[in-house]
Amino acid sequence: MDPTAARYIGAGLAGIGMGAAAIGVGLIFGNFLSGALRNPSASDAQFGRAFIGAALAEGLGIFAFLVAILLLFVMK
Repeated sequence: MDPTAARYIGAGLAGIGMGAAAIGVGLIFGNFLSGALRNPSASDAQFGRAFIGAALAEGLGIFAFLVAILLLFVMK
């Protein structure tokens, strides 16, 4: 296999990781909203945890983006 083709395939697979992070953030806030509508009095206590979960999911997405950029532009 050509090394250039392998770099593009790896970058594409890292792109899947970025999409998975976006799906994860959507699931986190969707489930938070569902729980907050069922029990509004407990939503204040859970709001911080929802942001921590979203930050961790976004961190993984940024890491996948970094890997894709490294594969495309740095690795020769």
